[in-house]
Amino acid sequence: MRIGIFTDTYPPFINGVSTSITMLQKALTDKGHKVYIVTVNPENMSYKYDEDDSVIRIPGIPVGIYDYRLTGIYPIRAINKIKKWNLDVIHSHTEFGIGTFARIISKQLQIPLVHTYHTMYEDYVHYITKGHFDKSSKKIVEYLTKFYCDKTAKELIVPSTKTYKLFKEKYKFDKNVHIVPTGVEVERFYKENVSKEEIAKIKKELNLKKDDIVILYVGRLAQEKNVELLINAQVDLVKKNKKIKLLIVGSGPDYEKYIQMAEKLKIKNNILFTNAIPWEDMPNYYNLADVFVTASKTETQGLTVIEAMAASLPVVCIEDESFSNVVINHLNGRTFTDDKEYKMALLETIKDKKQLEKMAKQARITAEAHSLKYYAESILDVYNSAIEGSKKNNKNIVTKITEIVKRGLDGKE
Repeated sequence: MRIGIFTDTYPPFINGVSTSITMLQKALTDKGHKVYIVTVNPENMSYKYDEDDSVIRIPGIPVGIYDYRLTGIYPIRAINKIKKWNLDVIHSHTEFGIGTFARIISKQLQIPLVHTYHTMYEDYVHYITKGHFDKSSKKIVEYLTKFYCDKTAKELIVPSTKTYKLFKEKYKFDKNVHIVPTGVEVERFYKENVSKEEIAKIKKELNLKKDDIVILYVGRLAQEKNVELLINAQVDLVKKNKKIKLLIVGSGPDYEKYIQMAEKLKIKNNILFTNAIPWEDMPNYYNLADVFVTASKTETQGLTVIEAMAASLPVVCIEDESFSNVVINHLNGRTFTDDKEYKMALLETIKDKKQLEKMAKQARITAEAHSLKYYAESILDVYNSAIEGSKKNNKNIVTKITEIVKRGLDGKE
């Protein structure tokens, strides 16, 4: 199968969507399919083509939300390249810019379109509006998202029960909505596949002692990720156990703010910041930790939770439907609703070493169900459904045209 993936974020960008697309590309390629990428040029306002012409990077302008760039909806220079690819299916991963281009190309070339909903954009409009017209801006974003997903794609993919309910209950969708959690290259994170020497080196750089209890957060440092809850809670956690170290891996608009917070709270020795870490080095950081934590309620799935579990880390996460199919209380982790419950859940998790080991084993078993192999098979099922639906639709159109022509000829006679 020849597959065209249209996305506004792709390496070298590092974020959840970029990672999920990289995983999808690898999973499909491993199964012998040819994958093409249409994305944004992160460097400048020019077209850029990879050596084998399987990746087109088109010009885009920054929109004020992290590294995202918005492209034109009909970049003419890219069209001739895409025509030569002779695609069987188009898979879009954004509702705007390149997503609109995917819709146009799909209609123009009669290629079935599948769409994956990744991001709840209404949670991010404040970065553009700066606090002005937030309510009306959210409504506009919701309308555009609903319109794109409902009127454009043959099949819609969502990564979790949370997003499924959004479309079925809030947006009242009638069309097929497929729950396909994003796959993870889980083997990368297995303890037996990482270097003990590298982990020892990183621990030394971070000044971590052998008996320190490392609590790991991985993700963007921004308001919507609720990292402040973890930082504030660290004050009381350290009073209970001075060996608890919160390791924060990631960057974002609030990076400096959180460093200052730790200093003001006088716990800077118990909170470690690494800034952004290259994707290929992340297995080492997961494997030096004891527990993974997250308080974010804006995830559509939460890939870092799966990655952590693949590294045999129990997960302590906020109660949210994006994690409900993965984190099971007292089996592979704990859930909480507020800072008080978070502190209690974390302390109870690290207190019992035997229970911690049991949770670690169950975490890895959970992660194995999210391997790339199963991910690719589920996505291919959706592609085939879209292609079959398109063939039936085309057949119906031909039948109708034939009937009209026949009636016309009969009328002449």
